[in-house]
Amino acid sequence: MTSREIILANFANDAGIRPGMDFDRGRMNDLFYGGAEPYGYTQRRWTEGSREYYDDPWGNIWVRMKDGCQKGEIYKQALDNWDNLDSMTWPDFSADSCYKAVRADFAADSERFHIFCLPGWIFERSRYLRRLDEYFIDMIENPEKLHVLHNKLADIFSGIIVKAAEIGADAIFFCEDMGTQKGLFFSAAMWREFFGAIYRRLFGMAHDCGMKVMMHSCGYNWDILPDLIAAGVDCFQFDQPLIYDTKKLALLLKQHKKVLWSPVDIQKVMPTGNRELIESAAREMVRAYRGGLICKNYTDLAGIGVKKEWDEWAYDAICHEAGIN
Repeated sequence: MTSREIILANFANDAGIRPGMDFDRGRMNDLFYGGAEPYGYTQRRWTEGSREYYDDPWGNIWVRMKDGCQKGEIYKQALDNWDNLDSMTWPDFSADSCYKAVRADFAADSERFHIFCLPGWIFERSRYLRRLDEYFIDMIENPEKLHVLHNKLADIFSGIIVKAAEIGADAIFFCEDMGTQKGLFFSAAMWREFFGAIYRRLFGMAHDCGMKVMMHSCGYNWDILPDLIAAGVDCFQFDQPLIYDTKKLALLLKQHKKVLWSPVDIQKVMPTGNRELIESAAREMVRAYRGGLICKNYTDLAGIGVKKEWDEWAYDAICHEAGIN
């Protein structure tokens, strides 16, 4: 079987298939990622002392410690005043030239499963454009303005989804962190009010174009997992799967033929450096979710204090449990 066929078999919840594999540094990788660059955009980066600053295509300014995590935090948001919403300049993803490189890459790799990485999503972009604390206030004080912002973003992403299908993507992927360690940032009812209809519309577009929907989300989002499944998420990329009860999560995903795409838990397990714990957790993940599982490693090991050797323990244990030579 090709890598693409193996991933599709996991989407079909074939219990007899090996897990999909998504590992860097020359290890097994069934996935091929690509994305688009907005027309006319060139990133700016500069340093001041121990800090590095950079912009993004949406107009936000970010800051990170030079020796710290890769991403950092918002320093200055682009939409700091609602009066500027109508005059905002949005990144342009409409030109065919934005997709030239990824189109060629997908065409040159017929073996693997092609994932198109979207340049943000509804909450993810909005909370950066407004800044997280201001965004939460807006949910109470400015809901109409948020709906306008969300729909402007949805229009941008809908165009990108169509382009992704045209260039041969098998799936769209986006990141949308929605919770803390204990629960959602907002109530499940508020999620339905602000996001439910937009998610259903955009996921429906992706499915109509023949693509799967793959979603990353950190935090304990149990209260909306059924909503996300009903809206059309096909695969959940969780970096901390042990924030959920393994038996309950595995049962929910198998009932709906959904896929878990995950490393060995990066919060409770990998940073411990405990080889026995890491290997045990790797084996348990394969046993619990096999048939609808894509295993991966976390790409920013330094950001979570994990050594490459510990990462290799997890990889080897996954391969052994899955029967991969």
